[in-house]
Amino acid sequence: VFIHGLLSPLSPQVVAVYGTLSDLLSVASNKLGIKATSVYNGKGGLIDDIALIRDDDVLFVCEGEPFIDPQTDGRAQEELTGSHTDWLTLNVGGRYFTTTRSTLVNKEPDSMLAHMFKDKDAWGNKQDPRGAFLIDRSPEYFEPILNYLRHGQLIVNDGINLLGVLEEARFFGIDSLIEHLEVAIKNSQPAEDHSPISRKEFVRFLLATPTKSELRCQGLNFSGADLSRLDLRYINFKMANLSRCNLAHANLCCANLERADLSGSVLDCANLQGVKMLCSNAEGASLKGCNFEDPSGLKANLEGANLKGVDMEGSQMTGINLRVATLKNAKLKNCNLRGATLAGTDLENCDLSGCDLQEANLRGSNVKGAIFEEMLTPLHMSQSVR
Repeated sequence: VFIHGLLSPLSPQVVAVYGTLSDLLSVASNKLGIKATSVYNGKGGLIDDIALIRDDDVLFVCEGEPFIDPQTDGRAQEELTGSHTDWLTLNVGGRYFTTTRSTLVNKEPDSMLAHMFKDKDAWGNKQDPRGAFLIDRSPEYFEPILNYLRHGQLIVNDGINLLGVLEEARFFGIDSLIEHLEVAIKNSQPAEDHSPISRKEFVRFLLATPTKSELRCQGLNFSGADLSRLDLRYINFKMANLSRCNLAHANLCCANLERADLSGSVLDCANLQGVKMLCSNAEGASLKGCNFEDPSGLKANLEGANLKGVDMEGSQMTGINLRVATLKNAKLKNCNLRGATLAGTDLENCDLSGCDLQEANLRGSNVKGAIFEEMLTPLHMSQSVR
C-alpha cells in the first residue's frame, strides 16, 4: 500500500493525508514550517477537495504564490526526481532552444553536449539571467543538430549551408551526424561537366577577346568540335583535347599546341606557321597541304610529336623541327622539307616520295622501309651519317 505523500520544492516531507483539506494544510504547515494556503498537483492543478488526491500523487503546497511548473525549473526538477529527462533551455547565439537532458546525452554519449549536460554543473556551464545555458555557436547550424539528436534524422531547411552544419557537428563531436553530412554534401555537389566546348561557345569567346591578347585554352576539351576556318593565332591550346576536331583552313599561326591531343583531327590546308607542337599527339590526323613555313624565319616546332600514320602530303615544311618525332607509316609525299631537322626521327615505312630534302638533317633517323622515290634533289650521305 502506497502512503499518501506531500512534497515541497524547498524541503521535501512525507505525511499521512486524512480528514479534510484544511487538516492537510495544517499538517503541511507544521511539517514545513510555513503557512500553507494552497495545494497543487504535479500539473499545476489547484486542489480544492481532498477527495481529488490519489495514491502516488506528488503535491506542492505554497503560501499563496502562483504555481511554478517544475519543468521550467531544471534545478527543482532534478532535486525532486534525480532524473536525466528534465527540461533544459539553451541560449545558442541569442536564440533559445528547449529540450531534455536525455536528448543531449543519450543519442551521442561521447559528444561534447553529452559531457556538458550529463552531470549537473560538471562543466560549470554559464547561464543567462533567464537560467538558459549559454552556448556561443550559430543557432541556424545548431538547430539541425538538435533535431538529429531528437529523432535521428538529418533534416536541413532550405538556405542552410550544409558545410556550416558539418563544422558544428565536428565541434560538438556528433560523429554519426558527421558521416551523414559528408554524404549529403557530396550528393549535393553538381556533377562535373566534361562536355566538349562547341563552335558556337568558342566563337563567342573569340569575339570577346582583343586580337592582340592571347586566349588561354590550356587543358580545355574541344573534342569533335568544328573549328574550321577560324582565326586561332597565338592561342594557348597546351594540353587541350582537340581530338577529331575539324581545323581545316584554320589559322593556327604561332599557336601553342604543346602536348595537345590532335588524334584523328583534320587540319587540311591549315596555316601552321611557327606553331608549337612539342610532344603533341596527332596520330592518324590529316594535315594535307598545310603551311608550316614562316617567311620571317620562325620555324614550326614538332619535336617529339606523335605523328604516326598522319597524312601531310603536299605540305610546306621548310626548316621544320621534327627531331625525335614519330612518323611511322606517315604520308609525306611531295612535301617541302628543305633544311628540316629529322635527327632521331622515326621514319619507318614513311612515304617520302617526291619530297625536297635538300639540307635536311636525318642523322640517327630510322628510315627502315621508307620510300624515297622521285626526290627533287638526291639525298647526300652526310645528311644521314650518325
